[in-house]
Amino acid sequence: MKLVIQRVSEASVKVDGNVIGSIGKGLLVLLGVGEDDTKAMVDKYVDKLVKLRIFEDENGKTNLSVSDVGGDIMVVSQFTLYADCKKGNRPSFIGAGSPALAEELYEYFKARVKSIYGKVECGEFGADMKVSLVNDGPFTVLWDSREW
Repeated sequence: MKLVIQRVSEASVKVDGNVIGSIGKGLLVLLGVGEDDTKAMVDKYVDKLVKLRIFEDENGKTNLSVSDVGGDIMVVSQFTLYADCKKGNRPSFIGAGSPALAEELYEYFKARVKSIYGKVECGEFGADMKVSLVNDGPFTVLWDSREW
C-alpha cells in the first residue's frame, strides 16, 4: 500500500465536472493498493493517519493531529502510485493490486476512517477525477507498506 498524505488548506475532487467531495483544512490522502495489501494494513495506516502530528501548534511546531485541529480528511484512490518507470518510457503498473482488490481495500479504508474519525470525503473509484488542492506548507508525507 502506498499513501501520499498532503496537509491542505482546501481540496476538492470533480467527476464529469461535478464536485463530488471537498474539504477545508485537513488531509488529502492519495491511496494506492498493491497486490499483497490487506485489511490489517489498512487498519494500521488509518490508526496512524488520524494521529499523525503534522499540523502546527501555537509555537509553530508540528505537534497537532488532524483531530486536534478539527480538520477534514479526503481519500482518493490512485493506482498510479505503483508506476514503475525502471524500463522504457511508459510506466508499468504490474505492482498495483487488481481492480477488485483495490476497490475492496479503498472502500474499507474509507469506512475505517469514517468509523474512527467520524467523517471522510472521497473520490470515486475508477473514475476520471480532477483533484484540486492547496498544499499547506507544503507538507507532504509518503508511506509505503514495503518500508514498514
